[in-house]
Amino acid sequence: MQLTSRVHIVGIGGAGMSGIARILLARDIEVSGSDAKDSRRLNALVPLGATVAVGHDGENLMVNGKLPSVVVVSTAIQDDNPEVVRARELGIPVLSRATALAEVVSSGEVISVAGTHGKTTTTSMVTVILQIAGHDPSFVIGSEINESGSNAHLGSGKEFVVEADESDGTFLVLPTRVGIVTNVEADHLNYWGTYEAVEDAFVEFVTMASAAGSAIVCGDDKGGQIVAQRARAAGATVTTYGISADNDAVLTLLESPTSGALFTVAYRGVVHGPVQLRVPGAHNALNATAALLCALEVGCTSEQVVTGLERFTGTHRRFEFRGEINGIRVFDDYAHHPTEIDAVLRAARTVAGTGKVRVAFQAHHYYRTALFSKEFGEALGLADFVVVLEVFAPGETPIPGASGSTMAGNVPLPADSVVFEPSWSAVAGHLANAAEPGDVIMTLGAGDIGMMCPEILSLLDQRFN
Repeated sequence: MQLTSRVHIVGIGGAGMSGIARILLARDIEVSGSDAKDSRRLNALVPLGATVAVGHDGENLMVNGKLPSVVVVSTAIQDDNPEVVRARELGIPVLSRATALAEVVSSGEVISVAGTHGKTTTTSMVTVILQIAGHDPSFVIGSEINESGSNAHLGSGKEFVVEADESDGTFLVLPTRVGIVTNVEADHLNYWGTYEAVEDAFVEFVTMASAAGSAIVCGDDKGGQIVAQRARAAGATVTTYGISADNDAVLTLLESPTSGALFTVAYRGVVHGPVQLRVPGAHNALNATAALLCALEVGCTSEQVVTGLERFTGTHRRFEFRGEINGIRVFDDYAHHPTEIDAVLRAARTVAGTGKVRVAFQAHHYYRTALFSKEFGEALGLADFVVVLEVFAPGETPIPGASGSTMAGNVPLPADSVVFEPSWSAVAGHLANAAEPGDVIMTLGAGDIGMMCPEILSLLDQRFN
């Protein structure tokens, strides 16, 4: 155990790193850290006892005249970071996020939620169900649960629910007891190199989860289906779920009286539900099905599962409602992959009804933009009006053709319905000035585009009030 005395976290304001910090602080371990910029998550750690600094400097390692026993670095931190360089000069161990997280969660029965999309929502759903059932699980999630307002908690129960990120191989080092795979697609190829390597890693994850406890995989997803087949061929026991009748657990979508998804799940001769979610979209019904199977696996009753799912109200930046002016609703979502955008905009259609869907999208990373520029355009074409910003890729070297302008040209909408807008200050006006009652406005992307929502609401308020 290395995380027993003061831990210094470089990149402490990030979603995953701040969660690790919260758990350590709850265990009365001294925590310090730094981040490149000020943020809500960074500031929230101070009342809990953390010593934080904005900006990276080797001097940040020294707090009250003492050096840390270990330094933990996020995936985004480079080897030439001054705090990392200084730690190595002083002989202080430097741990990756994956190694630190594996140690943090090792005290519990780990439920790991993996997948290219849907991890945060599914992890949150599992957590809320267990809380409703009285389990008081510990959790580390990539976003804040609406119910608790936090992305991490040290509970008294035996379960430790964790969003198991594949972007840096984290999910392969976690001591997983129940493993969920929501889907498997090409992403984070800057780390894995090829899709084949991604698939191999998920097969390894599923096989390990099966050996330790149980593995749950979405069988409707093509990549998930192949991973399940390969894992079974290697001797693993895998439970698949989805709408298709050949899954072990079969989801049936019902006509919903609200914008939230309504469904039942048939599993092992029992029909669970109906479940009336408060969040929209078939993709969220699939996420909820994975959470349902997981909760049943760890001893929750069907009634507890249904109650938990129906009380779940969402997470920060996952179809997050930001406000309404004159019947125009504004939402923000973290969607930064074509499949995610497709799912979110289909859900937005159900929310908008006869209204129009107006979207601003900011791509994240040049490599992802280069790889999926055409697919991004096609997915954005599900909206009625689209504003494409320039790529959010701080510190990265541009790739020719991987630009917002190129992506905007791939959106299959009339020319007057697509705007490439390189000026941040002009985007809100494009969305607010033409919106009408009943329309839905959405900001999409993994960067800081969600910060635009207050400005959009302010422009709508000025226009109508």
